[in-house]
Amino acid sequence: MSIDRKQQIIGAATNSFSLFGYKATTMDQIAKLANVGKGTIYTFYKNKEELFHEIISSLIHEMKVSVENIIHEDLSFYEKVDRALFKLLEYRTDHQLMIKLIQEEKEMGTPAVKDVVQKIENTIVQYVGRIVQKGIEKGEIKPCDPEITAFVILKLYIALIFDWEKVHKPLEKDEISKLFKLYLLNGLSKR
Repeated sequence: MSIDRKQQIIGAATNSFSLFGYKATTMDQIAKLANVGKGTIYTFYKNKEELFHEIISSLIHEMKVSVENIIHEDLSFYEKVDRALFKLLEYRTDHQLMIKLIQEEKEMGTPAVKDVVQKIENTIVQYVGRIVQKGIEKGEIKPCDPEITAFVILKLYIALIFDWEKVHKPLEKDEISKLFKLYLLNGLSKR
């Protein structure tokens, strides 16, 4: 029974954060959406921030599982990075909570939201960094700093997926993959 109540609260809070953002969501709203008393929420969570962090931790876990389901050891370094980043960045466009958080971070700069968005980005960089490290160990790519390389790879993907389409026609997935391969794997040099 208490697990069901907790799940009701998490579902209602996720819904509220997705609709109204972190800053505008109140414990009263969550209680109303969950159809529980506000005191019931406090039996599971000290405050809104703790509840928010549990939801974000679940989201990060969900993101990792979804990537691990499409990454196989027999894939090349390029295929692993390409698949992982596309899957992870789908959350920015397909997951309502992520959309709202990114919007709130840009428009309001809510500190708790900025921290969470940074935590998600750090998680992606760490994950891609592990793929880079394995690529180095297998001799698929040159030795480099895995964390910096993962950061550059992520920023390139974000720029091609989100920033480019602000003023240009959106690129297709295969176009982005080809550009990634050109800029990072092959390089622009004719040598």
